[in-house]
Amino acid sequence: MTDPNNPLLATDGLPAFADIRPAHVAPAIAVLLEDANRALEHATSDAVPADYDALSAVLDVATERLGRAWSAVSHLNAVADTPDLRAAYTETLPKVTEFHTRLGADERLYAKYKAVLASPQAARLAAPRQRALANAMRDFVLGGAELHGEAKLRFAQIEERLADLAQQFSEHVLDATDGYAYYAAADEVAGLPADALQAARTAAEAEGKPGYKLTLHQPSYVPVMQYAHSRALRERIYTAYVTRASELGAPALDNSAMMREILALRQEEAQLLGYANYAEVSVVPKMAESPTQVIAFLRDLAARARPYAERDLAEVREFAREELGLPDLQAWDLPFASERLKEKRYAFSEQEVKQYFTEAKVLEGLFHIAQTLFDVAIREDIAPVWHPSVRFYRIERRRAGSADGGELVGQFYLDLHARNGKRPGAWMDEVRGRWARPGGALQTPVAQLVCNFAPPVAVDGSLRPALLTHDNVTTLFHEFGHGLQHLLTRVDDIGVAGIAGVEWDAVELPSQFMENFCWEWDVVKRLTAHVDSGESLPRALFDRMLAAKNFQSGLQTLRQVDFALLDMRLHAEPGSEEHIQDVVAEVRREVSIVPTPAFSRFLHGFSHIFSGGYSAGYYSYKWAEVLSADAWSAFEENGVLDVATGRRYREAILEVGGSRPAIESFKAFRGREPRIDALLRHQGME
Repeated sequence: MTDPNNPLLATDGLPAFADIRPAHVAPAIAVLLEDANRALEHATSDAVPADYDALSAVLDVATERLGRAWSAVSHLNAVADTPDLRAAYTETLPKVTEFHTRLGADERLYAKYKAVLASPQAARLAAPRQRALANAMRDFVLGGAELHGEAKLRFAQIEERLADLAQQFSEHVLDATDGYAYYAAADEVAGLPADALQAARTAAEAEGKPGYKLTLHQPSYVPVMQYAHSRALRERIYTAYVTRASELGAPALDNSAMMREILALRQEEAQLLGYANYAEVSVVPKMAESPTQVIAFLRDLAARARPYAERDLAEVREFAREELGLPDLQAWDLPFASERLKEKRYAFSEQEVKQYFTEAKVLEGLFHIAQTLFDVAIREDIAPVWHPSVRFYRIERRRAGSADGGELVGQFYLDLHARNGKRPGAWMDEVRGRWARPGGALQTPVAQLVCNFAPPVAVDGSLRPALLTHDNVTTLFHEFGHGLQHLLTRVDDIGVAGIAGVEWDAVELPSQFMENFCWEWDVVKRLTAHVDSGESLPRALFDRMLAAKNFQSGLQTLRQVDFALLDMRLHAEPGSEEHIQDVVAEVRREVSIVPTPAFSRFLHGFSHIFSGGYSAGYYSYKWAEVLSADAWSAFEENGVLDVATGRRYREAILEVGGSRPAIESFKAFRGREPRIDALLRHQGME
């Protein structure tokens, strides 16, 4: 089973990321699939009793080993993409998908789990294990275990095709993002911040090109949209961004046909399972009761936000007309005009603030919060990594009465910087979950935290520390919140430990909760040290930031509702794949008040719903925001760094993971049902 020359087969410790090569992928996965198939046959035979532990000892061990190896390959494909790795990943993906589809629909295994559930011992299982068993039974049904004959065969075909389409969709977005560059002349980049200019000039010089290299990666794109004086440049870059991977760009990267096929196949899959539409399937394992309930929630939120959004838009239009000479505000003008208005109204700029948020100081402050509230120690650790900029840390549970760490809780990788070959966005993913393995050994969890911030820039021969915008800081805190739920779990059943088994529309609670710290003075002063002087952010500047916190919150809320409602409608209306742009236009008319160019194809790059697991689930961000805002209000009541409240939050939310319904965890912490009041108050929309 173990080839010493293939690092993907050594799944006992941490992944040997630095040693994994494309040539390792197919042989290793073939071996692990063969082992998993043998385990499936053994588990469904009479030799293994209908007992939870017995089944886990045979099947979970083999599938977890396969999952960890495939996770390493998938991760590298997302953060260190090369043609050879992509080819190896694409070649192997259908085989992995086929196995998991067959596993989830295996009638013999389903029958054995039914027998486990029906046995007298089932009632004596610990609550987390009962939850894991209930989830498994639900997932068997959603995985097609009750289908037969042609229907079962077709379901498997759809699953494999959907996996392939999702991968192609993601590749097209990455390639369209990586493939665009505009080399601007000096007179075109007037207004850009010094660090963005330096990065653009360095990138052009590295290719032997004149001018400034501008790309569609966020560290380049956002400064252009917010600061470039040249309206023509803003329009050029905006147009390239919103037409990525569409029929308006390179034909080979057009996602149009894939979007149609994905929606049609999801609808067909839903009908095979006996549901009217895919949205109904999507909400089965979630907190929401139905697509109708979700749509009502979104429309109610839109109605509450609309008056504030209309005021926001009227203000920026008047400012653009009177102060900037822009009587016809366009989509590529809005970020620029909004930033100028914010600077004038609140007397600060994002670039001014950015000089205080050095990467090292932000990390120091973030770790301080976790260590203070959750009674852990975070230390640098050593592990093989996939890029020199990646760092690795360990979290230890403190010994009683000691400031030193003790018991290993978990470990995490931190990959913060944007680069070619790395998927856009930010995310947390698991390397492995916490698990009391059959045989008694405790496996500690490991996570990957990935962002796309601007890297350090060389200035006059010296490497200047990486600077984060305040938005970058909140993004980092967001992903760290996901990591905390994965890493601080005390649940030993792998199916419900950490983020596993957490309802998808509640999984954003810990992440959005952490964002609140970025608006507290006692926290922010520890996060900041000016890149030149080392001084903390002045209190007066922070107060102006705080005053601007809800700047255009109405517009931002409508934007998120627009995305969420569009996602839900596309998946709740059979036949939507035939008129996608019509649905886009209808939702915009209903929700959005900001005119969008007819050429905009943002949906073609909307990886969340076509390749990222949020299909008919994008509403989760706003749904969980209600929970996170209400949870944060407990800290407002007791003190944002109150250790007792932090302990209650850790024990009620983070440590229990998916071992019980999310609403029960919330009520255990808050003592009541969630209320929307805190969200509206936090966003200035009371």
